[in-house]
Amino acid sequence: MTVSAPFSALRILKEGLTGNTGWTRHWRDPAPKAAYDAIVIGGGGHGLATAYYLAKNHGLTNVAVLEKGHLGSGNIGRNTTIVRANYFLPGNSEFYSHSLKLWEGMEADLNYNVMHSQRGLINLFHSDGQRDAFVRRGNAMINQGDDAILLDRDGVRAILPYLDFDNTRFPIFGGLLHPRGGTARHDAVAWGYARGADRRGVDLIQNCEVTGIDIADGRVTGVQTTRGAIAAPKVAIVVAGRSSQVAAMAGLRLPIESHVLQAFVTEGLKPVINHVISFGMGHFYISQSDKGGLVFGGDIDFYPSYASRGNLPMIEHVMEAGMTLMPMIGRARVLRSWGGIMDMSPDGSPIIDKSPIDGLFLNCGWNYGGFKAVPASGYCLAHLMATGQPHPVAAGFRLDRFATGRGIIDEEGTGSQHNLH
Repeated sequence: MTVSAPFSALRILKEGLTGNTGWTRHWRDPAPKAAYDAIVIGGGGHGLATAYYLAKNHGLTNVAVLEKGHLGSGNIGRNTTIVRANYFLPGNSEFYSHSLKLWEGMEADLNYNVMHSQRGLINLFHSDGQRDAFVRRGNAMINQGDDAILLDRDGVRAILPYLDFDNTRFPIFGGLLHPRGGTARHDAVAWGYARGADRRGVDLIQNCEVTGIDIADGRVTGVQTTRGAIAAPKVAIVVAGRSSQVAAMAGLRLPIESHVLQAFVTEGLKPVINHVISFGMGHFYISQSDKGGLVFGGDIDFYPSYASRGNLPMIEHVMEAGMTLMPMIGRARVLRSWGGIMDMSPDGSPIIDKSPIDGLFLNCGWNYGGFKAVPASGYCLAHLMATGQPHPVAAGFRLDRFATGRGIIDEEGTGSQHNLH
């Protein structure tokens, strides 16, 4: 099977002039081998990034990514594409700062256009107390080496004149601008990492569902799949909202609840929103895609579920929040909606750690933050799998913090209730 050669402006021009007949597959479609040095369960953004960095950074190429459907069929293709590094607490701030730096070099690194657009993200605030909280957050971001600009009411109005600044309940006092924040094309991120991993020798095996995890004397030895048994001394579970189910195959009970998060996109409209806007009081966020559709979302559905679809009350809630923030949105027609299964952790921060079973690794608990974490998540899990030691920027994402109470990273200060994060 012929796999695509590197992209270049000259090659794109040549294909455009010759009917685009010379393009080939982006990655191979191999049959699973009997054994690998490492297996990554989950062919989404995090799993593909892990395989890519195992090969690129650590020279581990005898690796398989096992995906029960097609690559990128989970949350990597079911999100609102936001990329940011505006975290406050130690443990999160350095991790997402590292992730943003990887985003900024991703297209050159992967030789793939992921349509990363640093259009800027604005978090609105609606009271003096909320303004003070964002001042602290902005200072923390700057101290971390990232960017933050505090905007007053007039500063926000100059950038976003179409918002309802005089809303009776939530008048807009100002906003915190994160200029390096923005969006990226979610599918392209999965495709880019898949292509990069394949070119380094990683086997990407689709339609291969893991049905069991083999363990002997407290150590993982491989997995059972719908395409046969596959041996490996290292196995990583990177399956987002399905983390609890897959971990249960190894006899583990994770501190994770799975909830549905809905997102929506409208018909294509003329360019009007040139930033990502976050309306925290209504838990509503919105941006405009390159095709012109308004892409927006809100809260999770608040009850545990494995159904990748939502319910009407939350749809109504999100639409109400949008109308509160910008009444003009009421004239837009919604084309489609979708739901992603969020793996919600007790403190709202992720887990990248070894499991109690030797050779079995965990990557889960991403809550709302999974997409923007893709590059650093894969980078840090690959480091842990290859070296046995946590990467410094992910050292706080320990599994045992929920058992000991030490090292909790409660970014939103909402306590240990999964659905409030």
